[in-house]
Amino acid sequence: MTDILSRPPEDRVALAKAPLADEPQKLKRSIGVVGGTLLTLSCVTPASSLFVLVPASFASLGTGTALTLLIAMVLCVGVAWCYSELGTLIPSAGGEYAMAGHTVGRFAGWLAFVQALIVVMIVPPIIALGTAEYLAPFVHVDAKVMGAVVMLAATVVGLLDLRANAWITGIFLCLEVAAASLVAVLGFAHANRPASVLIHPQLPGGAVGTGTIIVGLAAALFITQGFSTAVYLAEEMDRPQRTVPRTVMWTLVIGSAVILVPVIAITLGAPSLKALADGDISGMVTAWTNSTVGNIVSLCVALAIINAAIVMVIQNSRVLYASARDKAWPEPVNRAFATISTRFGAPWVATLAVGVPGAGLCFVNLTTLGLVTGVAVTLLYGFVAVAALGARRGKHKESGAWRMPAWPVVPVVILAVLGYVMLQQSAEALWITGGITAAAALYWVFYLRPRPGSRWVITVPEDEKSAV
Repeated sequence: MTDILSRPPEDRVALAKAPLADEPQKLKRSIGVVGGTLLTLSCVTPASSLFVLVPASFASLGTGTALTLLIAMVLCVGVAWCYSELGTLIPSAGGEYAMAGHTVGRFAGWLAFVQALIVVMIVPPIIALGTAEYLAPFVHVDAKVMGAVVMLAATVVGLLDLRANAWITGIFLCLEVAAASLVAVLGFAHANRPASVLIHPQLPGGAVGTGTIIVGLAAALFITQGFSTAVYLAEEMDRPQRTVPRTVMWTLVIGSAVILVPVIAITLGAPSLKALADGDISGMVTAWTNSTVGNIVSLCVALAIINAAIVMVIQNSRVLYASARDKAWPEPVNRAFATISTRFGAPWVATLAVGVPGAGLCFVNLTTLGLVTGVAVTLLYGFVAVAALGARRGKHKESGAWRMPAWPVVPVVILAVLGYVMLQQSAEALWITGGITAAAALYWVFYLRPRPGSRWVITVPEDEKSAV
């Protein structure tokens, strides 16, 4: 408690005088564009997003789901440009918070980290809870228990070497893309409504309004947001200036196609608007073919969800590792989260800190938390856009980082759209997210801000700077 309430003496020079033995271990650069794209695509989790998250959009948006996703994907192009520029300018495992912290200020970086932390803790359990539904043809297990098992298994795999994980997740990725492709082929083959329903959205009860589509954009951004994983892995990529932007853009393009094309096919091929709104994609596949094909698709989807959980644990552990390296917590916590396995090169304490609580969250009602995550993702993209506006001033002006086209128009437009989307979200989700952010701001005021030399010192490893 005294560490929190009192200001340490000579704080501003504490780090400069610290012995070298106290410096955190560095992550190993071991992956290129292919490995980074496999890992990042797996975090986008096209099939798990398609089969777990999209059905909820079908329920609220009906045939307007594809249109909403398309709008979100177009918006994500600009966001991806921001990530690409900032990811090469600030190649840090801290991702968004390092970007905002270096270009706008430490407080902005801290608030960005809080939004990322919300996503870190909530999204993996939401995804993992979908496993039981798709394993139902093979084994009947309570969804919460199955979700917890998936989270724990993903945690174990997340402790392995990153290069090995790239190949493991790559194999799973092939299976999920195959399943999504099969669904797309079957949907188009059984199309029974005109393509005009895609731009004139309908639900069983009538037309879908513009306001409903705008509200749905937050969930759509959540569905497509995994391309940002590339910047979290920047410290482990060879030549980040070249690798990061290519990984970000390839992931966005491929992931968008894998999600959007099957959504269009399902929209056109669903037996009825009610069946579409119910979102039972496996049931549709069975109706289009037979139970055997439906079971195969269900198994591939279950594997895709497990794949998603693995990659999210990998990504999110790097966020905690970076926060500890940048001294966000009391020293014992920093020391633990920054510990890296000598055998596999993974931040193992941070990995456990993400995976084990995630297993516990599988037993919590996550409906409201899902809405909160949509708000947090929207806010996170807002911080990235603000950081992009500050990326070409001062010491960053002459950087050799990759530069986006149409700057500063792109980040300004992104901020305007995200602001409007935020205004349409539920009051409950806004209050919860706002409350968490306010509590984090108090932590900043009373603990981090008084210790500028020894707490929340946002760093970029020297070898990564030279790589840029």
